[in-house]
Amino acid sequence: MTIESLLILAVGVAAGTVNTVVGSGSLLTFPTLIALGYPPLIANVSNNIGLAPGSISGAVGYRRELAGQRALAIRLGMAAAAGGAIGAALLLLLPATAFERIVPVLILVACGLVIAQPRLSAMARVRAAGRHERQGMDPLLPLAVTGTGIYGGYFGAAQGVILMALLGVLVDDDLQRINALKNVLTAIVNGTAAVIFALTTRVAWDAVLLLAIGSVIGGQVGAKVGRRIPPTLLRVAIVTVGLLVVLRYLVR
Repeated sequence: MTIESLLILAVGVAAGTVNTVVGSGSLLTFPTLIALGYPPLIANVSNNIGLAPGSISGAVGYRRELAGQRALAIRLGMAAAAGGAIGAALLLLLPATAFERIVPVLILVACGLVIAQPRLSAMARVRAAGRHERQGMDPLLPLAVTGTGIYGGYFGAAQGVILMALLGVLVDDDLQRINALKNVLTAIVNGTAAVIFALTTRVAWDAVLLLAIGSVIGGQVGAKVGRRIPPTLLRVAIVTVGLLVVLRYLVR
């Protein structure tokens, strides 16, 4: 196995772990594929397909926290699938040059969300604590999940962070149970987009295989020991890599 292959496998493990615990693993894998010479569109598509098994692995790892959430997961899963399909279609319909121009903006937004995650989580808990008990699902919740799914199908970096923030505001539940639900929804978004990409466009299957193996391992690691990883260290690593990619695009 070449050094490049080992690198892709390693970042796949890291991304699977980060996605399960926090979200934003694509900020590790996508820049790696770019640095290894993959064109942006192919890198994004291959990254999405390769990390989809890791999302499923993370959701399985959090299955105990999913107890009692089946009905909610099914309803929101349909919204997530619709959003993932729309996002994937938008990525395929837009010209590659347009995607290259959008990438730095998306990464900067994602980095900002990663940095702000502690404050967003705190605000979400405060709002949840102060919200009066109400019947049924918040009507904004399916719309929020669909919108996040569109973003996830199109690019996906920090999709988990966005979902955690939205679910924390709109779902009154324990944070770990919300994280478990987040893993299920990201798995649906990524899986839906992955099927569309695999059937309709060019894919770097060598990178996909390595990312898939790594992310499945990482998903299990994240579910079992991810809570012990200092969140500050994760955020610093993700933001650093993201900013390096943005700098690379700006100086081209």
